[in-house]
Amino acid sequence: MSVARRPRTDFTGRMSERLSRTAIGRRGAAEMQELRRRVVPLHWSNLFGAVALACLAVITVTGVVLMFHYTPSGDTVVYEGPYPTLHGAQVSEAFASTMHVSFEVPGGLALRQAHHWAALLLPAAVLAQLVVTFFTGAFRRPRRAGWVLLFLTFIAALAGGWSGYALPDDMLSGTGLRIVEGITLGIPVIGTWAKDLLFGGQFPGEIIERLYPLHLVVVPAMLALIVVRVALLSRHQPPQFAGPGRTDANVVGVPLLPIAAARAGGLFLIVSGMLMLVAATVTINPIWLYGPASPGDAGAGSQPDWYTGFLDGALRLVPPGWEIVAFDRTWTLALLAPLAMISVLLLVVAVYPFIEERITGDHRDHHILDRPRNTPTRTGVGVAGLVFYATLWAAGSADVMADAFSLTIEGVVLALQITLLIGPAIGFTVARRVCLGLQRKDRDLVLHGFETGRIVRLPGGEYIEVHEPLNPYERWRVSLTGVASEQDAGSTDGGSPVGSHLP
Repeated sequence: MSVARRPRTDFTGRMSERLSRTAIGRRGAAEMQELRRRVVPLHWSNLFGAVALACLAVITVTGVVLMFHYTPSGDTVVYEGPYPTLHGAQVSEAFASTMHVSFEVPGGLALRQAHHWAALLLPAAVLAQLVVTFFTGAFRRPRRAGWVLLFLTFIAALAGGWSGYALPDDMLSGTGLRIVEGITLGIPVIGTWAKDLLFGGQFPGEIIERLYPLHLVVVPAMLALIVVRVALLSRHQPPQFAGPGRTDANVVGVPLLPIAAARAGGLFLIVSGMLMLVAATVTINPIWLYGPASPGDAGAGSQPDWYTGFLDGALRLVPPGWEIVAFDRTWTLALLAPLAMISVLLLVVAVYPFIEERITGDHRDHHILDRPRNTPTRTGVGVAGLVFYATLWAAGSADVMADAFSLTIEGVVLALQITLLIGPAIGFTVARRVCLGLQRKDRDLVLHGFETGRIVRLPGGEYIEVHEPLNPYERWRVSLTGVASEQDAGSTDGGSPVGSHLP
């Protein structure tokens, strides 16, 4: 008589079955079911997060590998590596170890360059997220905390890039550190103390040893900010643009798992691969050409990385001679004015959701995003801020522009100073008028339809152009309020339940 036997399973299967019986396993299964039921809208602006995560992943992986070969020390040694031009030169251990990574570690140069390229792209991706979030109103309740966390992520990316910029201890980074020392010394009352705290004595002091821990802690800090932001935003339904069947009470899109996750994962892999391809083919930060840092020398034509250019530009646009003597001290307004201006700018950006809510008195939750043309004042404010930022950023390369276009540096600086004063006001006015004009155009399209180019002669001899009405989706898209009329709603899938899927 045959005896029935239980089917045999492998080790992983048995462990998975046992884990599913535990409280942790049941909790994990419930979370996976919730993720499968969660629906997210489709829009190209949602993919900036995947780009930022890809950059952060490349930075983390390459940084961990480089950490085992880099020596964070400013102690002087004699260079004896394979680069013949620097043989016998007095260099720091940090510079020597970076040269060792570049020329002696297999794949080391590609890792260094991938690390640098990813650090350049990361602030751009986060800044693009900030811009999209601002112009679409995605920062309003209940996502104000998400805006603040995204802003802090951008600040952390700037801090990580700046601290990593100085670690090779080459001539270019040494020039930048000398500028930082001058800025720190120019702070009244506490400048000398702050300089000693940062550098640990006379320049260059122990700046490499003190920046290295800051550079290491940036990535965990950014990961923590991203995790907290995702956790906060996941408590609410994702925001979406107005469209047929889309209301504050539902989401029309695709399932998070597997469709949206697969799309984001594909872009993640593409960005990671492109960063490695660029790193393998395009040279960046060739420290062997710059040479080791020297306290008494400065690199000609040195420029900061793009994400800190606005800080350098703020210093360059201050008129000369801005100093006053008070309380037996010299107060350098050429330094205090840019610091105050940048601090106020960053503070306003961080708390803007609270400022707008206070001014408008709108304390409702919003899950439908705005078209920028439908909020002309906010769009004008955003354009004014971008003009202000772009002017400061351009001023960081005023000397390069003067040389490239055969202009005087004084003329370039004067033009940028004028632009800084009147450019934001012009940008606000023009952007607001354009938004109002686009609103009128949308209204005409809704009322009269779009031109077909077909001319018809009426019985009375009059010629008119035939207009074709917009389809329901277009009427939703150009609607000033994002709410369709009853006639339009009747021809759409209005009233769809939460989690409606696109066909």
